[in-house]
Amino acid sequence: MTVPRFGPVVTAMVTPFDQDGALDLDAAATVARHLASSGSDALVVAGSTGEGSVLSDEERSGLFRAVVGAVDVPVIAATGTNDTAHSVELTREANACGVDGILAVTPYYNRPSPAGLSAHFRTIAAATDLPVLLYDIPIRSGRRIGPALTLELAHDASNIVGVKDATGDVPGAAVVVAESPDGFEVYCGDDALTLPFMAVGAVGVVSVAAHWAGGLFAEMIGSFRSGQVERATTINQYLAESYRFESTDEFPNPIPAKAACRALGLAVGQCRLPNTPGSRALDERAQAVISALSRYDLAPQSVA
Repeated sequence: MTVPRFGPVVTAMVTPFDQDGALDLDAAATVARHLASSGSDALVVAGSTGEGSVLSDEERSGLFRAVVGAVDVPVIAATGTNDTAHSVELTREANACGVDGILAVTPYYNRPSPAGLSAHFRTIAAATDLPVLLYDIPIRSGRRIGPALTLELAHDASNIVGVKDATGDVPGAAVVVAESPDGFEVYCGDDALTLPFMAVGAVGVVSVAAHWAGGLFAEMIGSFRSGQVERATTINQYLAESYRFESTDEFPNPIPAKAACRALGLAVGQCRLPNTPGSRALDERAQAVISALSRYDLAPQSVA
């Protein structure tokens, strides 16, 4: 069985801030080490869960270097923005920081045409020799890459090697898996759809809930890949409350993920505006969600 390029469980890591809202690189290194020892095969840094849109370029670079220096697992830098030239600058800087891959999100707000999307991603890919993952998340970007353009880029750009698919379109993912070149990999971008995506050929998940349930995701995916579908389904049921918890209208991602990290004893602070601080009730729910996983042998352990 082929091992995915970045492993089956990739965690979209939160970015820690101190009590004054300043970037905390020491805490970032601690979180990265915790994740790497708790089921994560690779880490995405400064993505949407990592509040990349509210980080300065200097903060991003510092974060990339801190995480690369803290762990031995692959580090994937989220360098995509809605400005192609800026994305290229960030990609080149990430390359210099020693990361192992690039995550390039659909340009948000601009709503470019398919031709504009194609040119954007090709320009980013041409700026680096690192493997590039596309990130298709229309709920955040307002525009979908879609199977046709994904396949075009997969065939034409040698270092565009996969996609994080957060569209919820399982049939579309099946088309990409079926028609993409050898070595092109589809990652599910929605924790709750991991098993359906695996069923049509996805290699793993880029996860939020792996902050507190990385071992469970690893076992669920491993069970499914080895033919133990009933076991995988049982683990998925254990994770159902985590899926409900990780993002709501009142507390969208990454606010709950940071609450879960605090419950595990990780000093991640609160989110920067425009995301609001989590409430005491959210922290209590985070503790309850994590405690409920104790019925399974791979429940997360506090670092406190």
